[in-house]
Amino acid sequence: MHIGITYDLRSAYLEEGYTKEETAELDEAETIEALDQAIKALGHTTERIGSITSLVRKLASGKRWDLVFNIAEGMNGLSREAQVPALLDAYRIPYTFSDPMVLAIALHKGMAKRIVRDLEIPTPKFKIIRSLENLRIRSFDYPMFVKPVAEGSSKGIGLHSKVENHEQLKNSCAKLLLEFNQPVLVEQYLPGREFTVGMIGSGEKARVLGVMEIKLRGDHHQEGYTYLNKINYKERVEYKLASETETALCSELAIKAWRGLECRDCGRVDLKMDAHEVPNFLEVNPLAGLNPHYSDLPILCALKGITYPELIKMIVESALSRVSF
Repeated sequence: MHIGITYDLRSAYLEEGYTKEETAELDEAETIEALDQAIKALGHTTERIGSITSLVRKLASGKRWDLVFNIAEGMNGLSREAQVPALLDAYRIPYTFSDPMVLAIALHKGMAKRIVRDLEIPTPKFKIIRSLENLRIRSFDYPMFVKPVAEGSSKGIGLHSKVENHEQLKNSCAKLLLEFNQPVLVEQYLPGREFTVGMIGSGEKARVLGVMEIKLRGDHHQEGYTYLNKINYKERVEYKLASETETALCSELAIKAWRGLECRDCGRVDLKMDAHEVPNFLEVNPLAGLNPHYSDLPILCALKGITYPELIKMIVESALSRVSF
């Protein structure tokens, strides 16, 4: 098979003047190389398509592929992750991972949480803040946790995120509204441990790859799983597999959320325990990072004894199960 690869190369956007934090979700050259080699090792030929602008040019010139391995995050708009899949749908070209509807909903954490709440899955109480006018939250109490509504890679999360009073809430919301030009998600803060659940497959065939606890070392736990903690993970973060009991609890919730949101092929569900050690849904990542060295999903797989080529093989096989040639 001839498989195209769509992605947004971080270095290209840095050259255009974007900052390191603005490009935090985008892919390094080593990720594309590792992915390309893993797909070739399965016996396929590959073509590095690149970003949506390159995809548009290639489609207009008549280029087509048997399958597109899509990890393009996009740069503009609250539905940016849905843009490449929408184009591929229009041209009836199959691709890996979730469809545009799922990617648009999942990126907007508030919309995803509304669906999860309707599925009767535990999730922290929340409110979406679009302006500072009449900023009052009466449905839950302090402490609260504040973050941009549609960002990944912990962008916008830092020491200002956990707020203890109205003044801190107002200052944090003002900072994020100005910096990210999008609504802010305010949640009831959960004091428990944090886990991520790796998922593979779609619908009834979906299953858990493993459950990993994310533990911050030293005083860094006060900050949360921030952008800076992620990029300094070797010194600041300890990753370990969950216990049997924790795995059972987290897996049940993750599978219900994954199937309820209609995610496909592979990704992660992020959870946090409340004060009673009940796992709560934080967000779903249906377009999880695939750097073989520092992305959470490959790290989890390595702890479970799943190699990077094996992970990519499972993703391709899951996508191909939807394709009829």
